[in-house]
Amino acid sequence: MRQDDQRTMLTIDGFRLVAVTLILAICIANPVRAQTATASDEAAAGRDLILNHSFLPRDFHQSVFDELWKDWPEPLRSEAEKAAPEERRTMAFQRFGFAPHPDDPAKPLQYVVSEDGWWSMNCFACHGGSVAGRPIEGLPNAQIALETLYADIRRTKLRLQIPLSQMDIGSMAVPMGTTVGTSNAVVFGIALMSFRDKDLNVQPLRLPPTYTNHDMDAPPWWNVSKRERLYIDGFVEKSHRALIPFVMDQRNSGETMRGWEDEFEKVFAYIESLEPPEYPFEFDQPLAEQGRAVFEAKCAECHGTYGSQPDYPSRIVPIDDIGTDRVRLDSLTVDHRRGYHESWYARYGEDDTVIDPEGYQAPPLDGVWASAPYFHNGSVPTLWHVLHPHERPVIWYRPDNAKYDSRRAGLAIETLDEIPEGLRGDQRRIYFDTRIAGKSAAGHDYPAKLSEKEKRSLLEYLKTL
Repeated sequence: MRQDDQRTMLTIDGFRLVAVTLILAICIANPVRAQTATASDEAAAGRDLILNHSFLPRDFHQSVFDELWKDWPEPLRSEAEKAAPEERRTMAFQRFGFAPHPDDPAKPLQYVVSEDGWWSMNCFACHGGSVAGRPIEGLPNAQIALETLYADIRRTKLRLQIPLSQMDIGSMAVPMGTTVGTSNAVVFGIALMSFRDKDLNVQPLRLPPTYTNHDMDAPPWWNVSKRERLYIDGFVEKSHRALIPFVMDQRNSGETMRGWEDEFEKVFAYIESLEPPEYPFEFDQPLAEQGRAVFEAKCAECHGTYGSQPDYPSRIVPIDDIGTDRVRLDSLTVDHRRGYHESWYARYGEDDTVIDPEGYQAPPLDGVWASAPYFHNGSVPTLWHVLHPHERPVIWYRPDNAKYDSRRAGLAIETLDEIPEGLRGDQRRIYFDTRIAGKSAAGHDYPAKLSEKEKRSLLEYLKTL
């Protein structure tokens, strides 16, 4: 072969090698892209299911919601009477802690409203709220007022001679939440699971369980992807099945709930896809860098590290060490947890369930600036108060739910020595009283050992997570 022919063949072979390499790269890359697209599609489908599919039975009709203002106390009722329908709806959304639906601001994010006007609660009731005037999906809803909502609904339905729903009646026996921004969801799970067998079939003839009502502050969803275990005590192995107890209405049969596994896999994919919101206000960057060193030396052992190589230790802190309110820990008994472990939810014992946890799981702190109030019961209004254990207010409330305290990073609050007397239930529920059982703001007093300079720098760093 001539030298020119050899060069030609080498050139052709070179092109062939490049072409083969490109083809191989495409073949290798395509499955990754397909998997990414599938994961993205699953997450989008899960979000759509929360927004538009009614997993819980319908609670009330639009016609009832439109009548609620007529049963509001004065002077709110007179103000609503003078308002235009759109303004009246805004007043209702503010009263009950609703954010506008992303596709239709006339509907709430927290409820699925069917085409024929029936309302059904969805996951965003507790896990979709607003901070600093910005609606955020996956954000703990610090403004939700479910107890006030269902008290209003009962009054209006009785006035209109409309039969009460199971939710209306059940919320009279098990409070929905005694303080705005919290819910009694764990106890609802205890009560409803007690009337189910391990296959989730309803067993109506069983005796009601014993339980302790206690309010919880919902955790942010964007941290679920970091966790291996769920709930404040980490007793449940993370799984899409662990989400299904929250639709355990007695009108949903065991067969129906087991049949929703595919749907909740998509919901789970959506939750795992969420990212924490960035801090929208100014902060002191040099001071935050100093705070990073304080955090890594004093806090990372429990809460993990952040940045380019994050690590989350999933640490359970013994209750006698953390010292926070233990009512939540004690309210779920060994029998309650064992019932979950042996049921379909935990794959009949295959999942790893901690029957007798020793304390609370230190949570990841991504986006912690947005998730006020703090602690599992929502007793601490700002990060500044988390870092100043001896300055935590005994009684506090929010004069304006839309305001954010950027200096202290948390809710803009006022404090009182005592709650005013003679309040209606809806008025009483705006006050957080840490003296009530289950609402203590004690514990997690580790920051008391820090200097004031360390606390200032640590606060700035927490804003950046």
